[in-house]
Amino acid sequence: MTAATAAPLAGTPASSRRRRRVSVGRLATHLVLIVSSLVILLPLLWIARTSIVSRRTAYLIPPDFGAGLNLDSWAYILADQNFVRFFINSLGIGVGTAMISLLIGVPAGYSIARWRTGGQGTRVGILATQILPPITLIIPVFIVARELGLLNNQVLIAVMYLSFNLPFVVWILSGFFQGLPVEVEEAGLVDGATRLQVLRLIVVPMARPGLIAAGVFSFVLSWNEFLFAFILTGIDSRTLPVALVGLITQAGTQVGPMAAGTVLMSAPVIVLTFMVKRYLVTGLTFGSVK
Repeated sequence: MTAATAAPLAGTPASSRRRRRVSVGRLATHLVLIVSSLVILLPLLWIARTSIVSRRTAYLIPPDFGAGLNLDSWAYILADQNFVRFFINSLGIGVGTAMISLLIGVPAGYSIARWRTGGQGTRVGILATQILPPITLIIPVFIVARELGLLNNQVLIAVMYLSFNLPFVVWILSGFFQGLPVEVEEAGLVDGATRLQVLRLIVVPMARPGLIAAGVFSFVLSWNEFLFAFILTGIDSRTLPVALVGLITQAGTQVGPMAAGTVLMSAPVIVLTFMVKRYLVTGLTFGSVK
């Protein structure tokens, strides 16, 4: 046997071991990912399954996996408990808060990013608003709202959510604006555009992933908030989190309707996630400078 033919044979066991290690490592990685996905997905699938069986079957332990489709729980929350109104209340407050947060947060974040408006004290103040627990404000806010006759008012809830979300939105957007190339803005100014036109026509389109991320974050915070909605709302202005808690009665938790309400509350967030995920992974300045 020549040296030329012996060399490949000598290297074959080593290459096989490397391929085997790569295969084992890939298999272990996929196994971890599958288990992690199941840990997240199985509770959601269980809730969805519980929402489409009869209200009596939802209590069975062990569960009856052969139970047929039944929409009693959905009929109960949508017709009897008027969850449609609560869904619209939450949706309106969440979308309104997110839009107003962006309308105010874009110029504020741009000003802080480009001209250091307010200095370092402004940045510290923005972070300080996130340190204070919201529960410390609920009593004074309730007293003021009661004295002004603003209880059971969706506008008050939106204003409260805006006061919590706006500082964080400004903080996020200022960081995105700082990452944008100044040269593109200077080119727009040289071409005769005003600073407002540069912001509207150049900066905002380039920062679209940041705007979407901040808007979604603001919407989700408003959508999930419970404490202030529970204290400040009434029957007419109740939101979905408060309505879900109402399904826990003295007779016990209504499992089927609770599962249906959870699915209803989770649906917009899941849809938003699939709608904006491509923007969240897009480079902020990709293709902006040629």
